[in-house]
Amino acid sequence: MQQGVSGNLRGGALMAAAAVLFAAEALAIRWMTAHGIPVEVQVFARSLGQLFWVAPIIAASGLAVFRTQRAPLHLLRGASSLLTWGFYYASFGPLDLATATVLSFTNVMFTTLLAGPVLGEKVDRWRWAGTIAGFVGVAVMLRPGTTVSGVGVALAVASAVTWCGITLSSRVLAQSERNTTIMAWVGLVTTLGSAPFAAMAWVPLGLGQIAMLLAVAGFAPGIIWLITSAYRHGEASAIAPFQYLRLIVVAAFGWAIFGEVPDGWTWLGAAVILAGAVVITVAEARRR
Repeated sequence: MQQGVSGNLRGGALMAAAAVLFAAEALAIRWMTAHGIPVEVQVFARSLGQLFWVAPIIAASGLAVFRTQRAPLHLLRGASSLLTWGFYYASFGPLDLATATVLSFTNVMFTTLLAGPVLGEKVDRWRWAGTIAGFVGVAVMLRPGTTVSGVGVALAVASAVTWCGITLSSRVLAQSERNTTIMAWVGLVTTLGSAPFAAMAWVPLGLGQIAMLLAVAGFAPGIIWLITSAYRHGEASAIAPFQYLRLIVVAAFGWAIFGEVPDGWTWLGAAVILAGAVVITVAEARRR
């Protein structure tokens, strides 16, 4: 890893770019949902894009890229990705952009809760504090009398829970598997898994809708590439918090384009969730 100020600046810039792409994906999801593109079709396009990104590697190495001794874990990793994308994309229908985005940050809290029993990791007091803060923030957002959609919250939280499957399985796979093998399996499993649902939900699409699907399929897989590159250049504890810039970008565009303005209680809950997520992220980065 390239250390020092210059490395952290480059890593921070790459992480900020990933946050912008995350925000662009959220805006695209809202646009596609508003224009009648079924969530199943959106997820299939996202999955197909993942497969296209690794297609050159598959073409160069052939089926050898899929060779592994841990196929069941790869299937779990792919299934977790498929469920996460499905729940995440669906949550943007009933929720405003900022609320759906901030609830996705609760994945770090669920990962903390599961890291101990699943991976045997020690959870220190800072990670526990961040986890408790995150769930307090969710409670604030779901206070009695709130106008926040319960279905939307359930979808967003379900996405955060299944995201843990991605994180935890990736930690195990990274110890013995190549990144290309992991990415190839994710692309294959999510594409095959989403195809039947997309076929059943298919509706006639216009050129603009097809263009948006292709755009998301093209740039969304780049988010992971940017995050991986960011950690390669900078120190994890210095650059990890940059990923939360996407909430600012999403909230700004949600207000400017869709006129979405969450109320004060929602922002208070969001601030508590965000603070907890940052505490856990920094504690995790320093531990590593």
